Amino acid sequence: MAYNSMDLAAFKDVWVFCEQREGKLMPTDFELISEGRKLADELGVKLCGLLLGDNVEGLCKELAGYGADKIVLCESPLLKYYTTDAYAKVICDAIEELKPEVFLIGASTIGRDLGPRCAARLHTGLCADCTHLDVDVPKYLDFLRTSSTLDIDNMKFDMEDHNLKMTRPAFGGHLMATIICPRFRPAMATVRPGVMKKRVCKKDVEILHPAFELAAADIHTEVTETVKAAKKLVDLIGADFIVSVGRGISKDVEKGIKLAEELAEVLGGVVGSSRACVDAGWISADHQVGQTGKTVHPKVYVALGISGAIQHKAGMQDSECIIAVNKNETAPIFEVADYGITGDLFKVVPELIESIKAAKAAK
Repeated sequence: MAYNSMDLAAFKDVWVFCEQREGKLMPTDFELISEGRKLADELGVKLCGLLLGDNVEGLCKELAGYGADKIVLCESPLLKYYTTDAYAKVICDAIEELKPEVFLIGASTIGRDLGPRCAARLHTGLCADCTHLDVDVPKYLDFLRTSSTLDIDNMKFDMEDHNLKMTRPAFGGHLMATIICPRFRPAMATVRPGVMKKRVCKKDVEILHPAFELAAADIHTEVTETVKAAKKLVDLIGADFIVSVGRGISKDVEKGIKLAEELAEVLGGVVGSSRACVDAGWISADHQVGQTGKTVHPKVYVALGISGAIQHKAGMQDSECIIAVNKNETAPIFEVADYGITGDLFKVVPELIESIKAAKAAK
């Protein structure tokens, strides 16, 4: 039977593209496998990881530890290095044969290149740079209640809707849009790294080796050399302690950032930022936390002079402990803070730094 992306009943299972580079899985793979497990359970189907490469079967056990039921493994020397032509052909051939209803890809440089090519070839929709995924309508409504200003209880929803609900920032992050793909399958999404939580869920995994055809003539580019550039970027996603600055440092930007750096240093953490500081040119974009920046889950998140817009809270509200410092006692950031200090950050932060230093010295 010819492949038909509109034959919805023919599609089943949730697939996750598991990106590997030089034989090593990317952190986003485990996040997406964990999220895929949730979606597969809601749909009552299997979760499959899709792994391409050369001599990478040993990676399958790692994916099983996060909930994969099956791994669709495609190995060839021609897949050792990523090329758009090779990966898109093998993936699309596998999807046309096995027909998953959902296909998730990490929004890495490779994922952003691969996703649109596959979606166009498969004649289906792709929602890019997603920050939240749902199938179950009640769970989606719970998400809307905490992450939007919509009057959910006075709106009508189809409670039997089993389409993948893909939420992403829109209009420069000023709005959040939820996209569905009701007429075509698979529903495809690229997902921003760091936004989904890893959940250990060990399973016995079945490894599938589908037959595929791939020749050198199918590949129109050749990887001759891989050059790694060492660029120092702040690691917000991996940090246990983050000290973020907001518009509240405006009266003395240089001093505000310096205080944040000093506090982060004594905590053993890094400096983050709200979007306002990035847009103002006070700090580089790799420091940005929020729906249009990084989504973080540190042990301690300190918000200095950040009002707490919905977009920023969505990127840090799952931190284990949130400490907020703001002159405005009604600032929304206090709604998600475990500890709130109403005061001038330029006076409060030096005292925090000295208190932490004294506590460390006393040990």
